[in-house]
Amino acid sequence: MKIEKSMMILVAGPYRSGTNDDPALIANNVNLMMSCALRIYRKGHLPVLGEWFALPLIEAAGSKKIGDEIFNEIFHPVAIKLIDRCDAVLRIGGASSGADEMVQTALARNKYIFYGEQEVPDLVAGVNTK
Repeated sequence: MKIEKSMMILVAGPYRSGTNDDPALIANNVNLMMSCALRIYRKGHLPVLGEWFALPLIEAAGSKKIGDEIFNEIFHPVAIKLIDRCDAVLRIGGASSGADEMVQTALARNKYIFYGEQEVPDLVAGVNTK
């Protein structure tokens, strides 16, 4: 794939899956997505994580714990809305029904889907990424 402009790419991976809601394991999952996001940025694109948008809203809405009613009202719906603004979804990591939902939503909306960082094209040299 040859591209000439920067893409906004949603990085979708496990957040809670396989963690039993252990905060340290969730933090590991987020760190993996963040590391990936940095590498995607260095390829010339604008990576985003749904967590960047959802978690502050969840806190502001008064959520008391992961998976409560407020959390569920906001967490996945924010990422679904974010897909409308993205050009692509990059699916990383292991099992995750939420990340799989992001892929299915993106497919239905005719977005590019990447199943590994190596599939994300580098921005064509010499093109302004601003």
